[in-house]
Amino acid sequence: MSAERPILPPVRLHSEAELARDALAAPLFVRAVKLARWAGPDTRVGAGGELAEAHLPAAAEHLGLPADEEGAAYASEAWRLAVDTGLLDVTDPEEGELPDGAEEAEAEGTVTAGENLALLTSGSPQDVLGIWLDGLDAVHADATAPVLDDFADLVGEDGSIDFDALDWDPEAEAEFLDGVLGNLYLLTLADNGAGDGPVPLPALAASMIVPDDMGEPTDDILEQVSEAMMRLDDQFRLLEPIGIVAYQPVDEALMVEEGETADTSAGADEEDVTRYGMVKLTPLGLYGVRARMLEAGVDAPAVGDLADKGADALLDGIAHYPEPAARAEIQLWLAGHGTQGAVAAAAELLAAARGTDEGAPLRRLHCQQALALAGEEAEPAVRAVLGDQELGGLARVWLAEHGAADVPPPPEAMIFWLAIDTIAAQLDADGELDELQGLVEGLSAQHSGFFDEVWRVDHPATADVLEAMGRLHSDKKAAKDARKAAFKARSRAGG
Repeated sequence: MSAERPILPPVRLHSEAELARDALAAPLFVRAVKLARWAGPDTRVGAGGELAEAHLPAAAEHLGLPADEEGAAYASEAWRLAVDTGLLDVTDPEEGELPDGAEEAEAEGTVTAGENLALLTSGSPQDVLGIWLDGLDAVHADATAPVLDDFADLVGEDGSIDFDALDWDPEAEAEFLDGVLGNLYLLTLADNGAGDGPVPLPALAASMIVPDDMGEPTDDILEQVSEAMMRLDDQFRLLEPIGIVAYQPVDEALMVEEGETADTSAGADEEDVTRYGMVKLTPLGLYGVRARMLEAGVDAPAVGDLADKGADALLDGIAHYPEPAARAEIQLWLAGHGTQGAVAAAAELLAAARGTDEGAPLRRLHCQQALALAGEEAEPAVRAVLGDQELGGLARVWLAEHGAADVPPPPEAMIFWLAIDTIAAQLDADGELDELQGLVEGLSAQHSGFFDEVWRVDHPATADVLEAMGRLHSDKKAAKDARKAAFKARSRAGG
């Protein structure tokens, strides 16, 4: 069978060391670490692990923040992250230690340094990234929490909170944000990574709201897109400090209260899409979003995944990779074998390329690409398969390209077999139509009476390839000859 096509293209991630440095430099993570190291035996926390209000001004001052409500909010946010990521361990007060008359809700616990705090300096880059991913999960949960415009309206007379009045579905909220991040991930990897510029927030919101088959969006759909934009604006403002995105927020002049008019006195162009928010995933963000997708069971390949696998896994794995990613994966695989193992690596690749299954032609095509990168050291392994029906043709091509001497001419049957195999591989690879048409016409023109002979080729894809040649060939007579040859091939195979 042909190799299963991955849902997502492979991502080229920065090294774990680089990503760990980025994680340690994320502003929110920096503040969390500072507070974890600042906390002492006298630091008190509330029942939920939050920093006691009396300590907030000092915490804000330690972070270089103003001692006002905004500074206290930033300090509180950083403290929560330190607790959520295990940089701090909260100790509840022992039973019986409450002061006389104190309620349990007023109890204050203490904190000690968590095990993860030491790992930031003594652990591996993987340790650091694991801690950072815990932080990303915590910030993601904050970003999908309900927006409480007027919390007092939710509190009943008995002090209970009416959560139903929130009209909030936590799973749906998380799924929506993950869907947005997934779309941003795809856009970043588009065109072999050429799409890594910032994405306008309206386009990102529309990608989640507007149906693919819709022409002109309705007013209702446009209103939903606008609401989603405003929600995403809040969410990306929360996500940016953890280092996952670079975000240019929505211009506040556009977010006016009902009945007011936007202030355009500054000369801002109302058609300038950047005013509506621009967002892009950082290299750390690519890593973080991929980690979340893998945890959810999504197939999200990365270049390097196959470096320590066998040649069969390599050739199957890169079957539908974009060419730059396939090339990078092959280079990493070959590097793992070293120059001393070039012959063994080439032999392993050639062995994995054999087969009569549907995916075999594409495996041989990528084997040829891999051998081109293997260098002249691979020659003994290539010469060893000159007499092989499936591999002899590509072996001769490789030797000729490397200027090797004493290359035996291929038998006529091998020439035809290689032509069928090459076109079958390109059909499976979904190459550019113009290139495929040029290949079809070029191969059929190399031999007079090509279609009179090729239908006899003992290759599983012969009939399918000839039918494709009949569709693709620009010469009407040649196209008709190809279709006739396809009919003969099917009759010969009894199909």
